[in-house]
Amino acid sequence: MKLFRKSILPVAILASTVAAPLMANSLSDLINNSVKDALYGSERENQTKQYFQRKSTFAIYQNLAADEAPETETSAEIIAVSPDGNTVLYTDSQMERLGFVDITDLSAPVAKGFLALDGEPTSVAVKGQYALVVVNTSENYKNTSGQIVVVDISDILSPTVVRTLEISGQPDSIAISPKGNYAAVAVENERDEEACADGDGGLIDEAHDDEDKCNELGGELGGLPQYPAGYLAIVDMNGQPAAWSVSDMSLEGLAIPDSDDPEPEYVAINHGNLAAVSLQENNGMVLVDLEQSKILQHYDAGSVDLTNVDATKNGLIDPIDDLLGVLREPDAVSWLSDMYVVTANEGDYLGGSRSFTIFDIPGGVKYEAATDLENKAIENGHLPEKRAAKKGVEPEGVTSAIINGRNYLFVGSERGNFIAVYTVKDPTKPEYLQMLPTGVGPEGLLAVPGRNAFLVASEKDDAGEGFRSMLTAYELSDSSNYPQITSAGNDELIGWAGLSGLVADRNDAKTLYSVSDSVMKQSYIYTIDAAQEPAKITSRATLKKSGQAVAYDLEGITQSASGDFWLVSEGKPGSSNNLLILTSAEGAIKEEYKLPEAIQAQQKKFGFEGVTVTGTGANEKVHVAVQREWEGDPDGMVKIASFMPASGEWSFVYYPLDTPVTGWVGLADMVALDDGRFAILERDNQQGDSAAIKRIYTVDLDAAKDTGLAYPVLEKSLARDVLPDMKAANGWVPDKVEGLAVGADGEVYLITDNDGLDDAVGETQFLRLGQQDSAFN
Repeated sequence: MKLFRKSILPVAILASTVAAPLMANSLSDLINNSVKDALYGSERENQTKQYFQRKSTFAIYQNLAADEAPETETSAEIIAVSPDGNTVLYTDSQMERLGFVDITDLSAPVAKGFLALDGEPTSVAVKGQYALVVVNTSENYKNTSGQIVVVDISDILSPTVVRTLEISGQPDSIAISPKGNYAAVAVENERDEEACADGDGGLIDEAHDDEDKCNELGGELGGLPQYPAGYLAIVDMNGQPAAWSVSDMSLEGLAIPDSDDPEPEYVAINHGNLAAVSLQENNGMVLVDLEQSKILQHYDAGSVDLTNVDATKNGLIDPIDDLLGVLREPDAVSWLSDMYVVTANEGDYLGGSRSFTIFDIPGGVKYEAATDLENKAIENGHLPEKRAAKKGVEPEGVTSAIINGRNYLFVGSERGNFIAVYTVKDPTKPEYLQMLPTGVGPEGLLAVPGRNAFLVASEKDDAGEGFRSMLTAYELSDSSNYPQITSAGNDELIGWAGLSGLVADRNDAKTLYSVSDSVMKQSYIYTIDAAQEPAKITSRATLKKSGQAVAYDLEGITQSASGDFWLVSEGKPGSSNNLLILTSAEGAIKEEYKLPEAIQAQQKKFGFEGVTVTGTGANEKVHVAVQREWEGDPDGMVKIASFMPASGEWSFVYYPLDTPVTGWVGLADMVALDDGRFAILERDNQQGDSAAIKRIYTVDLDAAKDTGLAYPVLEKSLARDVLPDMKAANGWVPDKVEGLAVGADGEVYLITDNDGLDDAVGETQFLRLGQQDSAFN
């Protein structure tokens, strides 16, 4: 089998291969010193720390035409902003258009229509009244072509194409120099990941998309080189668009693994008209002087040794693996003070260090994030465990800006659905500030310094799964409201996801407990300190049966008077029973109780969901909420089961569900109140702006009435509509609000299940509703 990857030269050797290598004493020719001073000299030592607060979430489908179905797939990928900071422009490759959203009021974005394009837009940048959109018009991977479409956006409601510049390749990224006199386009001519490359630039067609056959024939699936080669297109933007011209700069022949197939990915330009270009598949960086059309520097992006990461896809968040010599393979790049280049190391088919790196201009590493992003994801419930064996959180986007006198660095995690925000006074020591939740697949990152704002476009869109492509706006504030729950600050990393039940300790009003559902392949009880803000997961206990760890689909937890826990596990017809489980405070399983066989046989799909307990000793009674109707249940009627451990007896009543607006409605949790009533959490399965039913009702189980059905029927009273509470975070409303608890001091809490980021935004809401007397109307 051929070896296609040539040896990777050290940075020092690479520097010596460049004609007239960039020396430290020549930086003054490239750097605007006033900008440098602004970045590192304007921040006062006593300046109040500020954070970014989410102001709004705008679903891109809202910008569809009136005759286009709301479920039509859209995709906001790369974003730019008008000179006044009031209009966002986004590329929609799915719909082949450039979209516009008015953000004059960050809290209330307004759809402003779109401009149809003759191909797939991949990036956009703005100079004054003109937007430059790069469009892929290629027939296929071999026959490549593209355009730079110049759009007059002086009237957003009537954008006009004033010129189209043809380019001979498939463009990926565009950037405009801060001074506005140059634009640069990374023309990638991307590889076909399903093609079998023979290592000499040819393809083995009979092994297309067949890795075993490709290997057998001595090829590499998705390998390099694959022609035509990519290059950098440079646009001279002096004068009006009619006078603009495009020239091509070859990036071939560099000291990179596939020197004749560079695969440029992303470009950023500093105030000295120095363009930084990432060569992702070739793990390289190139610095180009746009004024001279000359390569000044190029270097190998290098590799990283990662220790204590979760690199095994097994349904466990266990950072115990080591990954050595992982190629960075940078995607997005950003300039930091014109002196440093920051790379988001997403990786490609040979690498992915799950990190970001700060390089100086000669290519020296000033800072390496290593496991920092993964650790932040673990602490805040954003680790995509299903991607553990691949590239983890996959940092794809990065940008930096001076906002209100402080230098901020933003790094986007494509798979973790978050932005990590850092402040940078010293490029060797960026200081982590906060995590911002996003939609699914954050792609476009944009700071708007004049508005003290930051914007994110999340590209993934799936109406069937309940999430949409979205634009999220954040604004500087004196406080942060995310995360609302975290495990940060413990001596050891505590991984968590899919919190699906909640109960308050009987004696300690500020101690809560939660459980993980089937998203984790090992069951845990989490201890939460609610006295802290954000609430802090302080420990997790592994459920064990006869000393061996077990995995249930836990959906509820309650605490008995003895201090033991009652848990419920949701069954699946034909494979597992619904279980009522008694454990010690440490998680040792004492007993498992099943429903009577005749009742269990009625289950359709959705089973045990919430649990609470009343009484003590021989009078202890455990009450379980069944999520949805089973066989024989009337439509809109679900069972609440009560179990007497002392006698083994089960009894049932019916609870009347609300009528769904869309989808279905079911029960999520229940809590016994001190006055003898029960609080019932009821929800629909809808997310975002389709969410309609997220409510708490109160019932008296002893007052159920015989209406001629199989079981007596409860009457319910609305205690609180919690949808406004969930919307207050200005995000995408999650469907699974699944935990309800009332502390010994009367404080009411809610928690949502983030589904382990599996077709979900991954955000966990931990809501404090206040005292019971005021929280329940």
